[in-house]
Amino acid sequence: MTTLLEAKSLTKRYGQTIALESVDFQVQDGITGLLGPNGAGKSTAIKLFLGLLKPTSGSAEVLGERPYESLGVRARLGYMPEHDCLPTAITASEFLTHMVQVSGIPPAQARTRSADILRHVGLEEERYRPIGQYSTGMKQRVKLAQSLAHDPVVVLLDEPTAGLDPGGREEMLQLIRRTGHDFGISIILSSHLMGDVESTCDRIIVLEGGHVTEDGAVAQFTRETETLLIDVDANPEELIAALANRGVTAVVDGVSLAVQLVDEEQYDAIRDSLVETNSRLRRLSPRRHQLTDIFRGEH
Repeated sequence: MTTLLEAKSLTKRYGQTIALESVDFQVQDGITGLLGPNGAGKSTAIKLFLGLLKPTSGSAEVLGERPYESLGVRARLGYMPEHDCLPTAITASEFLTHMVQVSGIPPAQARTRSADILRHVGLEEERYRPIGQYSTGMKQRVKLAQSLAHDPVVVLLDEPTAGLDPGGREEMLQLIRRTGHDFGISIILSSHLMGDVESTCDRIIVLEGGHVTEDGAVAQFTRETETLLIDVDANPEELIAALANRGVTAVVDGVSLAVQLVDEEQYDAIRDSLVETNSRLRRLSPRRHQLTDIFRGEH
């Protein structure tokens, strides 16, 4: 795995306000989620890696270089800002062609590359309309397209689903997954929405109050536990009693019964109890952690 971004004792203060305090983490190949509530320091971290800010102390490195000291490494980065920043009077084709040319590609090749990227983000049919006529979802796609214009090594996306309805959010996340997996571009997805990170990212870095509180593979936080959930259509009390007679303790957990697994023989006891009580089984499965459990301290 290649280390793309690295924070080393990274601190950023705005006067008396501490945005990041001595944080350490690495970002490697793949899709990494930067998760945390608003004000956690996510946008500050992104701007430090882009070289738009200088650290108060420590360092933010991109491919081993400090972008606020070296202009060259900034060309390896793409950036999709959260705020609305697009020109409204020109078409998406004109805007993206310009952005590609700015990266040093000749005009004829820039037009071809612009068309290819707009096709990738699903704007092929709309590329000649003024951006001011676009919906929020279409504007988000233009912002994603411009972040890919110069074929970056890694793209930093700041709240890419902001302002989108559930359908539009899922379409954007699918597009991000396709960009990362099919095109081999590494992505940093900054979001306060745990569902976005859980469904899209390979790894996760959690920021809270300017500190890193979690760092690891998403699967590490959504692994199966040793708790078995049982859903039946009716008479859960009878099933609890039947299980107890066989030495298995079941407790009500929402609409389910939860059994702490100790050994494989408990499955036989569960089967026999279901038959004895004539319970109609709807679900029998291990509980999985969700990213929300990180903030409940249940991992």
